[in-house]
Amino acid sequence: MDLTSLALFAGVYFLAVASPGPGIAALVARALSTGFRRSLPFLFGIVAGDIVWFTLTALGLSVLMQSFHGVFVAIKYAGCAYLVYLAYKAWTAPAEAPKPAAAARGEGLRLFLGGIALTLGNPKVMVFFLSILPLVIDLNALSPLAFLEVAALITPIISLTMLAYAYAADRARRLVASPRAMRWINRVTGGVMAGAAAAIATRS
Repeated sequence: MDLTSLALFAGVYFLAVASPGPGIAALVARALSTGFRRSLPFLFGIVAGDIVWFTLTALGLSVLMQSFHGVFVAIKYAGCAYLVYLAYKAWTAPAEAPKPAAAARGEGLRLFLGGIALTLGNPKVMVFFLSILPLVIDLNALSPLAFLEVAALITPIISLTMLAYAYAADRARRLVASPRAMRWINRVTGGVMAGAAAAIATRS
C-alpha cells in the first residue's frame, strides 16, 4: 500500500480506538481495580481481538459470519459473562489502599482470553471492521504484503492507546489512600464493567 493510504488508515483507526467504548471502559475499570500490571493480559487480549477481526475481515468475514453466526454469539456472551465476573470481583474487593498484589494462578490467561472474547463481541469493533474499514482499504485488492503492513500499524496503535488509558487509570488509583475512597472506586469499577457487559449483550 502507498504511504497516503496507510496514513489515512492509521488516522481513522486511531480515532476509532481512542474513542470511548465498552473495551476501554472495561480496561480502565480493571486498571483502577487491580493496577496497571495486572490489567496487561486483558489489554493484550483486546489487541489480539482486533488482529483477529482484521484477519477475518480481510479473508471475507461477511460470509463467515453468515455461516458461523452462532459461534460469534457464543463468544460475545462468553465475554459478557467474564466481564460480569470481573465486575463482581471488583464490587466485592476489600476497601484497602492500593498495594502490590500477586496475580492468582492462571489469571493472566483468563484475562487474555476474556479480552479476546470481549473484542470479538464488541459492537464498536464490529462496526469499524465491517463498515468503516472497507471504506478506507480496498479489501478486494489487499495483497499479503499490504495485509502485513496494515497489521503492523494496528498493533502499535491500539497497544499504545490502550496502554495510555490503563496507565492513566493506574496513576489515578495510586492517588487514593483512604479505604472509603477505595470502596467507592471498587463499586464504580464494578458498575462500569457490568455496564460494559450489558451494552455488548444487548446490541446486535
